[in-house]
Amino acid sequence: FNESAARMVMPKVDTDIAISTLKQLLKVEREWVPEVQGSSLYIRPTMIGTQAKLGVKPSDDYLFYIILSPVGPYFKEGFSPVKIFLSTEHVKAVRGGVGAVKTMGNYGASLLAGTKAAEVGYSQVLWMDALDRKYLEEVGTMNIFVKFDDELVTPPLTGSILSGITRDSVLTLTRDMGLEVKERPVSIDEVIEGIASGKVVEMFGCGTAAIIAPVGALWYKDNNYTVSDGMTGNLTQHLFDELTGIQSGERPDPYGWVVEVD
Repeated sequence: FNESAARMVMPKVDTDIAISTLKQLLKVEREWVPEVQGSSLYIRPTMIGTQAKLGVKPSDDYLFYIILSPVGPYFKEGFSPVKIFLSTEHVKAVRGGVGAVKTMGNYGASLLAGTKAAEVGYSQVLWMDALDRKYLEEVGTMNIFVKFDDELVTPPLTGSILSGITRDSVLTLTRDMGLEVKERPVSIDEVIEGIASGKVVEMFGCGTAAIIAPVGALWYKDNNYTVSDGMTGNLTQHLFDELTGIQSGERPDPYGWVVEVD
């Protein structure tokens, strides 16, 4: 949050105060925490400029607040393979821009391509880089992972994609499993060739809202490519179970990720 605030010339929020405030808020609103499996209480810290003045400049006044909302599964499919649409016409971010920042300018750039994808029945847009237009970056607002045989690959953090907390959690879990994990550029040609040869065995997105989203189909240049036979892969399922288990307290948390609310 504070990294994004700094990029947008906003003030830093004291982490201890924010966590303490959030705990008090959750105590007040605890009845809104869903008990249905697959649901959760989504927490979104937010900051906006509130100075009563027009102009393209940093504000002198800001408001920090936290939104809580009970939510169900992020996709209408639930935890089932989703279909993604690779945009060749639009890009979401460039290096040096705000692609690595959680700000409206980043998300707003995704709306048109996302609308076009939905019109043809696809849940999310798979974004490529702005320079070469061939390297995978993100899927929707999630980080993307591709499993080639026994190697798990995700694009590196080059300043144009979000440094997701869930991405970091996936990297930690898979490395502790002893899996070969690499952060390197992944071209769409490598992915398409891997799907055709069977080398691409799984693909998934990850983020705060969806947690883990298995990919079952990819649309690229008027062709639909089926991933993992349209099924959820073993690793994808394991990561979803592990992360949701840690979040719910059903599985141990050796990493100190869970913050208890008294």
